[in-house]
Amino acid sequence: MAEELLLKVNTIIIYGLLTFVLSVVIYPFYIRVLQYYKAGKTIRDADVTGSEATIFHTMHQHKQGTPTMGGGFFLIVVAFMVALSYIPYHFEWINNTLLNRQETYILLFGFFSMGCIGLVDDILNIKGHGKVKGLSARSKMFGMVFFAAFITYWFYGQLHVDWLLLRPGMKIDLGIWFIPFSFTFVLFVTHAINITDGLDGLAGGMMSMVLSSLALVTFLNQTYIATSLIVIVVAVLVAFLRYNINPAKIFMGDSGAFALGGLLSSLILLLNMREGIFIPFIILFGIFILELLSSFLQIIWKKYCKKKIFPIAPFHHLCEYYGMKEYTVVMKFWMVQGVLSLLCIVIILYIESFNLM
Repeated sequence: MAEELLLKVNTIIIYGLLTFVLSVVIYPFYIRVLQYYKAGKTIRDADVTGSEATIFHTMHQHKQGTPTMGGGFFLIVVAFMVALSYIPYHFEWINNTLLNRQETYILLFGFFSMGCIGLVDDILNIKGHGKVKGLSARSKMFGMVFFAAFITYWFYGQLHVDWLLLRPGMKIDLGIWFIPFSFTFVLFVTHAINITDGLDGLAGGMMSMVLSSLALVTFLNQTYIATSLIVIVVAVLVAFLRYNINPAKIFMGDSGAFALGGLLSSLILLLNMREGIFIPFIILFGIFILELLSSFLQIIWKKYCKKKIFPIAPFHHLCEYYGMKEYTVVMKFWMVQGVLSLLCIVIILYIESFNLM
């Protein structure tokens, strides 16, 4: 038993280290390729409502032309690691591939399908297509709705999940209402990550903490293949931060934010089948929720009251507007996310120890 567990841990560590080293070494070449093809970000002139984004344009005009599509590298590396996992499958020091119907099929689908939607948006942004410099809000929503519908069908229609586990012992039977809940949840998580990805290193650093916490949950849940996949994504994120912290040499882009949103929303719904994860997740995802709510309030207020409730949204840009340096905003958000992640881990460990008693 102990030897088998040690082998699982070794497998996870090997996947993580290999991904990190590979990413750190290859990322500079990837950035040069983007620079060669002039795949730089076009700073938008309009917000999602189509109104002129004067304040945002003034604050971030200096980032014009910085290579984007950093998330495209996420897709390449994860795809490579999945393919590579077949090679050492029969070796003694590693004992699983990254393809498993029960643990990773839906996670990989979420990661790659949403990542591809974001990739299209990044390409259109580079070309300066459209008033919002990329896919229109309607086009993005169409792709996300299709993905959310499939995820909902998978869990409700195929796996017959119609409940919500807030925590162990607190189960809410939603019945058919699981369909709108799951659908909305997927859109909520993906939008929140995408909106938070607005400053150098912000979303990448916070998501590495969020996924690290959830890697512990999957490990305690004995879904070791899912743990390996999450650790791989964390490793590529940490390597990405080497080139994304201020001043950024590359941006994550929608390809990265959407891929992470697809992965995270699928993962939480998967964990909901056996673990009471939703209350800890609300704590863990607190900053992202604040970011999304600030942006949502801004849009609603402008639409129905014909004026802004904030000078600029989301919240991280509001902090900049009131004089906080970009680097300072990111560091403070990282610190708060670190505290939330530790709190989430403590809650999870407490729940696990209570279940063992």
